[in-house]
Amino acid sequence: MTIRRFAASALFVLAAAGAAAYAAGVAGKWTAAIDTQIGVQNYTYDFKVDGEKLTGTAKSQFSESPISEGSVKGDAISFVENLTYQDMTMRVVYSGTISGDEIKFNRKVGDIASEDFVAKRAK
Repeated sequence: MTIRRFAASALFVLAAAGAAAYAAGVAGKWTAAIDTQIGVQNYTYDFKVDGEKLTGTAKSQFSESPISEGSVKGDAISFVENLTYQDMTMRVVYSGTISGDEIKFNRKVGDIASEDFVAKRAK
């Protein structure tokens, strides 16, 4: 194996390890206060990670929903919450960027609203 090929292989392994560290690092509880059309919603997210697959729960003072269609790839995170509010189910799509103990999120609540917020790791 040449030095160049060895270096390229080593960089690939380090990049893959870094992506796995981001994914594993997001597991656990996160909290956020989201300013919405119906007032501030206080959320607790409980993330579980298996490889790049993200599952868990999203819980507010109004409801608790399982997380579906979740993924963590590098510092990018995304998932869906099927929120039930006043007997209506709405698809809420989250996308965000992980940075240490913060995640900068945007969530799209059906065709009703788009909200930016920051979630912080619960301590």
